[in-house]
Amino acid sequence: MPKMKSHRGAAKRFKKTSSGMIKRAKAYSSHLLSSKSPKRKRKLRQAGMVSEVEQKRISKLIPYK
Repeated sequence: MPKMKSHRGAAKRFKKTSSGMIKRAKAYSSHLLSSKSPKRKRKLRQAGMVSEVEQKRISKLIPYK
């Protein structure tokens, strides 16, 4: 059976951690930043985790990461 192809869009957006969870970037940090507080902008820089419900679906898109 041939190797599966990774979904290239998903491969650029998600990374698997050593414990098997999936890291993602947080939304709302690209523009209209003047109205957001410095604390909120700092929190947006930190990585978020994909929810339990979505993990199975996304891990199929990035089988070898």
